[in-house]
Amino acid sequence: MILYPAIDLKDGNCVRLYKGDMDQSTVFNDNPAAQAQAFVDQGCEWLHLVDLNGAFAGTPVNAAPVEEILKTVKVPAQLGGGIRDMATIERWITLGLERVILGTVAVENPDLVREAAKAFPGHVAVGIDARNGMVATRGWAEETDVEVTALARQFEDAGVAAIIYTDINRDGAMQGPNVAATAALANAVSIPVIASGGVSSMADLQALKDCGAPLNGAISGRALYDGEIEVAPAIRVLKG
Repeated sequence: MILYPAIDLKDGNCVRLYKGDMDQSTVFNDNPAAQAQAFVDQGCEWLHLVDLNGAFAGTPVNAAPVEEILKTVKVPAQLGGGIRDMATIERWITLGLERVILGTVAVENPDLVREAAKAFPGHVAVGIDARNGMVATRGWAEETDVEVTALARQFEDAGVAAIIYTDINRDGAMQGPNVAATAALANAVSIPVIASGGVSSMADLQALKDCGAPLNGAISGRALYDGEIEVAPAIRVLKG
């Protein structure tokens, strides 16, 4: 399993939200590229980036700090938030982003996901953000009647590189991930699943590692900033 340190971008800063609420954000670093390099210096092999403003706006807003991160670090990165057309997908991949994460469009325009995955093999992931088992879109602000596994199964044969599954009620709350729901999804589909939301301790990482599902990795944010999880020991646990 891979550890994906999270860098969530709001107004150019590296922040963490509480349960996806833009009004409950904590700034951890006003230099996202420096934060990215710090994670790399600690041994991380991937980065997970989110343009929070972009997720609400429907178009990239924090492009400048993302570009600076891509110029600064030498590890692959994945980015979600406001990526909703082929031009934006192509631009990010051309700039050196390893993986774009398509969330809202996976619900509203699944054909775009298939088209992008075919055009850029291995570079397209689907972000499934859920509240009480149902998918939420547009920066988690809109509830849908789409069930998590049903959405994931639409992309089984599309060539999608990964599914990032986030339990919104756990995100930033330091209450532990939804291991059961994450494992159930990973066991239901053939696409690699990355756990996100609430990963707040080494015990959480161990629980995900031991859940009995073939998880690709785990994303953690606040716990890394608060010092509850350290990169190097976390990697050792996940690599087992």
